Formats: sequence, C-alpha cells, structure tokens
Amino acid sequence: MDATTQQALLAALLGALVTAGAGFAWYLSDRQQRRQPPAEEPVVPDGVAAVLSVLRSSAVVLDESDTVLKASAPAYAMGFVRGTDLLSDELAEVVHQVRRDGQIRETELVVPRPGGLPRHVVARVAPLGSRLVLALVEDRTRERRVEEVRRDFVANVSHELKTPVGAVRILAEAVQDAADDPEAVHHFASRMLTESERLARLVGQIIELSRLQGDEPLEHPTPVSIDEVVAAAVDGTQLAAAAKDIAVLAEGEAGLKVVGSEKQVGAAVANLVANAVAYSEPTSRVVVTRRRVGDDVEISVIDRGIGIPEAEVERIFERFYRVDPARHRSTGGTGLGLSIVKHVAATHGGDVRVWSVEGQGSTFTLTLPVQPERHTAPAQHSLAPKDTPPPHPPAGTPQNREEGP
Repeated sequence: MDATTQQALLAALLGALVTAGAGFAWYLSDRQQRRQPPAEEPVVPDGVAAVLSVLRSSAVVLDESDTVLKASAPAYAMGFVRGTDLLSDELAEVVHQVRRDGQIRETELVVPRPGGLPRHVVARVAPLGSRLVLALVEDRTRERRVEEVRRDFVANVSHELKTPVGAVRILAEAVQDAADDPEAVHHFASRMLTESERLARLVGQIIELSRLQGDEPLEHPTPVSIDEVVAAAVDGTQLAAAAKDIAVLAEGEAGLKVVGSEKQVGAAVANLVANAVAYSEPTSRVVVTRRRVGDDVEISVIDRGIGIPEAEVERIFERFYRVDPARHRSTGGTGLGLSIVKHVAATHGGDVRVWSVEGQGSTFTLTLPVQPERHTAPAQHSLAPKDTPPPHPPAGTPQNREEGP
C-alpha cells in the first residue's frame, strides 16, 4: 500500500472518530437537557414560621435527626427546647412513633419544674410533609388545678353537710322515741332547730362563696356606706355578744364610702365581727374601726380572743379550714366565713390581712377602694381603746400572710 492510500485511510478514520464523538456529545447534551433536576424540599414549609410566631401554645418542628428547625417562643419559655435540642425525652419518644408510622398522636405529659409544682401539658404530634414532624404542646396546669379545687370543694361540702344532716336525723329519731316525754321532746326539738339553722347558714354560705368564685364583675356597683355596714354587723352580733357579756364597739371616721355591692361588703364585715365574738373570751370587748388611708378604706376588727397559732395563720382563709375544729363545732362555725371575706375583697379590688398572737387576740383588716369623689374627712380621733391590740402590728410582725382556696 503506497503512501497516498495510507493517508486516505487515516483521514477516513479520523473523520469517523470525529463524527462519532460529535454524535456522542450531542446524545449526552440531549440527555442532560431532558433530565429534570429534583426539586429540593424546603427545610420548613412556607408560612409555618409565621404561624409558629403567633401561637400561644408551644410548637416545635423537627427534622429526621430530631434537630429542632423551628420553635415558638413558649416552647423555649416552658423549657422544652434549648438551642436546637428537644429536652423532653417523653415528647421525643412520641415524635419517633409518629415518624415511624405517620399517625397523629396525642398524649398527656407531666413536666417537672425545679423548685416548683410539675407542669401538666397535652402534646399533639403530627407529620409535616415527608421529612418533618410538628409537635404542639398546650399547658393545662391551670385547668388541672381548677379541677382539683372543684373536686376538693365538692368533697368538703359533702363532708360538712353530712354532720348537720346526720344530727337532724338522730334528733328526729330521739323525738320519735321520746313522744311520751314532753320535756325530752322540747329538748330534742330545740337541738333540731339549732342544727337546722346551722345547716341553712352553711348552705347559704356555700351558695355565696360559689357565686363569688365565679370571678364575675359586679353588675351594678353602687356607693356603699361603711357606717351602715358596720352598724348592721354590730347589731347582728348583739345576741351572741350579750350571751357572753362581750361589748362590741364601733369607732373611727364617719361618712366613708366605697363602691361595690352593699350585700357583699356587709357579709364580709359581718363575718369578721361574728368570728371575733365567737372566739373572744367572756366579758371581753370587740372593736370595729374604720378609717381612710390614701385611696382606700380600712375596716379593722380587733378582739382579745384566743388568737391564732403562727403556723395556722397562712391557712385561715382556706375554705372549710378550722384552727380548732372542736371549738368550731361548739360555736356553730362553718369554716367558710373568712374565705368569703377574701373573695369579697378580691371582687372589689381590695385586700384582707390579719395580725394575730396566740392567747392575745387578732386584728383582721379589710381594705377596699374608696368611692372616687371629693371627700373631706372629719377630724380623726383615737380608733382603739388602750386595752386593745393595735389595728396594725408593730414592725417585724408577720402580715399579709393569707392563702386563698
């Protein structure tokens, strides 16, 4: 083969290679153009961040590695999230279950709090897309406490009603058995009347307390004369005070008024005066004072009674709580009077506080906002006699130590 033929063959081979290379390049280019690039799933779907920012409940978005991608402010405040970590092992377990089968789950969790009562929450966990999981946590601690308070209230009411109802039944049977003895019938009938009055008083206080606990605003607040309220409270205790030879005195500024419910304020002051008489020793005195202090009216009930042990002061405003249950039975107390006073004070935007020393007496002070009008106070004179404890304890004496129901 001569040189010319060899050159022709080489040229043909090179042409074929160039043609094949061009064809392959066109094929690759066409294939790349036809191939659609995979759409990347967004880390957090659009709008989720905006929704989380306005949620009052705790919300957490986690990826497949349990890394927190987004969380609402309450989630951090409640201690469920720190940085990008989910701190609750119980919630993390629910998240794993939802990721495994894609089923929405709801569960109740109890979250301990350092130095405080545990938090009761309801967690609802659901898949968010194919990779993410959304957890919504609602704090139900307050609802649980309200349920516990209501449950305890019903239990206490049932227990308290059982005593007078049982006594009336026993006395009725005694009357039936003593039908031929007029003296015994009279004695048992008197006891039945006493127990029925106690039962009626207890039912009335339960109804009043239940209404006050509704936190409903006063429907028609009107000016309330403190002079009339105090006078009615003192007059209502005259029989009980006379039976023990106790003097009930009313002193202080005249003409003071507050705005609210005359019935409620009257019930609060009457309860304080009745308690003072019931727990005072015979031949002692109870002093009811009133005075204006800034924008408030203070009504203080001072007695020289048995006093309250220091360990019990913090609990005396609890419903049905009794410092001395045996003495309460003898005085006919229901254990609701001070609780009603506390709720009346709260309803009217005021407060109630107590100073007491066991064996020396007690001073209960009900504070209510004064009627918002120009008021010229008369000259103030001494509010308490020399032989009564001061309406305000000296410096260092515990006060304002009441606990609500």
